[in-house]
Amino acid sequence: MQLFLQILLVVTSVLLIIAVLLHRGRGGGLSSLFGGGMQASLAGSSRAESNLDKVTIGLAAVWLIAIVGLGLLLKL
Repeated sequence: MQLFLQILLVVTSVLLIIAVLLHRGRGGGLSSLFGGGMQASLAGSSRAESNLDKVTIGLAAVWLIAIVGLGLLLKL
């Protein structure tokens, strides 16, 4: 179980770094390469940016669960 959580932690860490770098910042970001640069409306974000937000939040949740799980296993 500990090996699985360690592998999960490494994989989600790399994917989380990539997902955060894809987000659009003030300068446009890397998400504009994949269609995230075009705004759907003036007030809201584009569909690609919205989906990227959901993926990033999901990855962060899995990453947090892996951290807590490893912490509990190593404490025992």
